[in-house]
Amino acid sequence: MGAPANVVRLQPVGVEFEVEENETVLDAAFRQGIALPHGCKEGQCSACKCVLTGGEVELKKYSTFALNEIERGQDYILLCRTLAYSDLEVELLNYDEELLSKSIPVKNFTGTVTSVSALTHDIRHLEISLEQPLKFWAGQYADITLPGAETITRSFSMANSPVEGQKLAFIIKKYPNGRFSSRLDGDLAIGTTVGIKGPYGTCFRREGRTGAVILVGGGSGMSPLWSILHDHLGSGEVRPVHFFYGARTRNDLFYLDRFAELAAEHPEFNFIPVLSHAADDTAWDGAKGFVHEVVEAHLRDAAYGEDVDVYACGPSPMIEALTPVLHMNDVASDRIFFDKFTPASN
Repeated sequence: MGAPANVVRLQPVGVEFEVEENETVLDAAFRQGIALPHGCKEGQCSACKCVLTGGEVELKKYSTFALNEIERGQDYILLCRTLAYSDLEVELLNYDEELLSKSIPVKNFTGTVTSVSALTHDIRHLEISLEQPLKFWAGQYADITLPGAETITRSFSMANSPVEGQKLAFIIKKYPNGRFSSRLDGDLAIGTTVGIKGPYGTCFRREGRTGAVILVGGGSGMSPLWSILHDHLGSGEVRPVHFFYGARTRNDLFYLDRFAELAAEHPEFNFIPVLSHAADDTAWDGAKGFVHEVVEAHLRDAAYGEDVDVYACGPSPMIEALTPVLHMNDVASDRIFFDKFTPASN
């Protein structure tokens, strides 16, 4: 018989839950449907950093970029790395009441690969059919585990609308020698059984807001934003929506015809592709430069102030460049939602 579960109490929200032996605090929260701020789940990003105010813990291996020695000496912890050796009291450094209210328990599912197709030279579209529907909010992600002599697990955002929870779609960027993505060109056969665990993620669409919606993406950041966009358009809410998508060249763009159809059906929607390596492309008459620069010009001209929601999904450099742009243009911190894609640690 295993050791009895320890109790974790979260302040200032007063939420309590149990954590089993050898289970991280964050995994225990996920299992019981308590959504806490998180990112990589691997001790790399600091999104789940909190302060331990009572109890005994051990931390699994983590990056000192996420939690430095001084912070650790001051009882800061990463929930994704924390094992409880007693009842714990934890002070949340940031929390989202709407996030807590939207909590969905993380569960394991079995899926079957039904389609793999190319969208560009390095972007693939993957479809997986599940035995049971996965409930999630638009913008969330799941872990996919591939079978084989060496099991590989990676996190990918759903590209489909939440109402289609039994057949999941993912837009995935291929990386040279990527242990997961390299299998998307022929090696991952139709009919392959895969494991799915989720949902995860805090960058999901918030409902019932006013003002404009700004979507900013790059690379496979299209995946969660495609889900958020369709969930919003299907909700019946009528708000101005501006979707900025950063790419290198025209060869990196896709879904242009589908965006044109959406814009024709929804006059309040506008798609703005931005090419960073098109200086010599005389045939391209769209936006040029880095996507955060074009977003900055738009925010400056529109002068939304705090009456705007921003969802930004993509590589870390894009998010880091965009963050000060949003703050300098008075976008409220609680209306900015990020999904920063970080490279796998193994």
